[in-house]
Amino acid sequence: MADLDDLAARLDAFAEELAEAAIVALRAAVEEGRSGRVEIERRITRARRSVERAASLLRDDGDDAG
Repeated sequence: MADLDDLAARLDAFAEELAEAAIVALRAAVEEGRSGRVEIERRITRARRSVERAASLLRDDGDDAG
């Protein structure tokens, strides 16, 4: 279905934005002298993974009917 493919592509773009936001959060933490992953980066990464899973589900060509 083209509509689902379009939605999946939009979710992919959103996942890329989330990945960039996570990198920005990590850079800010480094600039502030913090080491390791910060909570906001973890939350952004979890959200990105969820969005990627949603895009994958929309692309799934498997038959759920049976």
